[in-house]
Amino acid sequence: MALVKAGVLVLDCAEPEKLAVFYKELLEGEESDATANRVEIKGADGFRVALRRDVNATPPSWPRPENSLQAHLEFVVDDLDAVERRIISLGGRPLEAKEASGPLEERGYADPAGHSFVVRRTPPTAPKQG
Repeated sequence: MALVKAGVLVLDCAEPEKLAVFYKELLEGEESDATANRVEIKGADGFRVALRRDVNATPPSWPRPENSLQAHLEFVVDDLDAVERRIISLGGRPLEAKEASGPLEERGYADPAGHSFVVRRTPPTAPKQG
């Protein structure tokens, strides 16, 4: 029997109720728990994210000059363009604009509170470069 039953990624933000709407819609999930200072969302695939109130929260700064993330969300998708339209309609914003001859295999975004995340076609197989 596993000692750890489940993992939850927790993001600090000033207004967890508002940010929960973004992730609930993006993940096609449901609110699984809520208190005055925390809202947890369970995505359709079982992914869990919690939004915790921090009255002094400031948006993360990314990309930083040293290009080193401590943590970020990553979602695997089938249709990058459709997901991008959904993210923007929910209040997210693109973080990177790359010019390439073909469709990009991954794209970076920020949620409405500024947390970075990536959507990609397939999980990465190589280590991060640069």
